Amino acid sequence: MSTIAFVALGANLGNPVKQLQEALALIAALPDSQLLLQSSFYSSKAVGYTDQPDFINAVAKLETSLSAAQLLHCLLEIEAQCGRQRTFQDAPRTLDLDLLLYGNACIVQDHLIVPHPRMHQRAFVLRPLLEIAPDISISGLGPAAVFLALLADQQLSVLTESKPLG
Repeated sequence: MSTIAFVALGANLGNPVKQLQEALALIAALPDSQLLLQSSFYSSKAVGYTDQPDFINAVAKLETSLSAAQLLHCLLEIEAQCGRQRTFQDAPRTLDLDLLLYGNACIVQDHLIVPHPRMHQRAFVLRPLLEIAPDISISGLGPAAVFLALLADQQLSVLTESKPLG
């Protein structure tokens, strides 16, 4: 049985556009999964720890037969493969992959919370998500578009156009 999942991508060290492109290729190669869509790339200011370069962000939609825990494990492996080092919370990074949504599931485990607990507070997640899934709802919260409207103070700039994959 397969599930539709959404993954947020972000980077602000090295060559972030190239790193997101590489990460998308690695996501497309995941076992028992198919990358369906990717959003445009967006530039955004850092949230939390702000003394760092701007981020490049995107969202990917995939269909997968992996469990949410297996998918998260694969995403963490991709981060490590791309040089991710976790020095402190909200630190600059070569790659950040977050599992946003896994079907309509609400999951709370030690290292896995779905929907992502802060996604509704981040325009750099919601705008690319809504680009590829305009009617998406966040399980337990409601339509993502409602939350994006509340985040007008979080500025984003689009870098590339989205395109279907596969």
